Amino acid sequence: MEIELVAPSGRLDRALADALPDLSRARIQALMLEGAITRDETPVTDPSAKAKPGTYRLIIPAALPPEPEGEDLSLVVLFEDTHLIVIDKPAGMSAHPAPGSHSGTLVNALIHHCGASLSGIGGVARPGIVHRLDKNTSGVMVAAKTDAAHRGLSALFAAHDIERVYIALTRGAPSPVRGTMTTRLGRSTSDRKKMAVLRAGGREAITHYQVSRAFGPASKPVAARVSCQLETGRTHQIRVHLAHKGAPCLGDPAYGSGPPTPAVRAAIEAAGLKRQALHAAVLGFRHPVTGEALKFETAPPADMAVLEALLQAL
Repeated sequence: MEIELVAPSGRLDRALADALPDLSRARIQALMLEGAITRDETPVTDPSAKAKPGTYRLIIPAALPPEPEGEDLSLVVLFEDTHLIVIDKPAGMSAHPAPGSHSGTLVNALIHHCGASLSGIGGVARPGIVHRLDKNTSGVMVAAKTDAAHRGLSALFAAHDIERVYIALTRGAPSPVRGTMTTRLGRSTSDRKKMAVLRAGGREAITHYQVSRAFGPASKPVAARVSCQLETGRTHQIRVHLAHKGAPCLGDPAYGSGPPTPAVRAAIEAAGLKRQALHAAVLGFRHPVTGEALKFETAPPADMAVLEALLQAL
């Protein structure tokens, strides 16, 4: 589909929505974020950008099923009862369907594994999901199989009554070696796909961190293993906080500004790391129905484990 904007004004998403009455503004925004709209053959991905004249081409994808379907995907189940399931999510698996990830998600796997028992409070696109890990972050996640468990788990997360510890491998090391980062986090004003530390607005984000091991010269480490404990759980929180401290996760495509040293780059390539080096290692909580104290811990997967071993030799 093509549309010619001759003398548009205001925001681009609004101008396109006005010119295409069959598409809502929200649909226009989603298509932009998927890279499905181009201007003179150049992708336009910022809905808030000023509208410019030109020929805009829209690629409308085929209609998808109204609800996600079950898929027989491999799941590493750490715990399961009639109320909830705890899994070790691999890197590369999205938590739930979203633009660009309509299949192969944890929700698709849970629908196949759990069947009709999965809690529906999260809506048809997110049944059972009470918290998320980024697609390329590995580690422990819990999902609700009953509405009672969903309500109870949601209350625990809202009250910050959940133990969550992540392991990150970082470029350099945050200073001091132990501390707490308390900031406001919200959408970046320069890139709506990213989060950022804000002076005002956003939501409070609190991360406790500790450098458990530094690699390279003691006076100026080239990398570090950092343990991060979440007090809040904002989108991309640890990744943004570590970058804000000048020690972004190695391999982070969004927040890893500045290249690591040649030796660290070589270690990343040798380890086959193709994602942010971040793993949700510990998840502890009280069972929302039985009251049992539960705690689950998994080691980082091979890409991070091999990278850490190589960094130790620096």
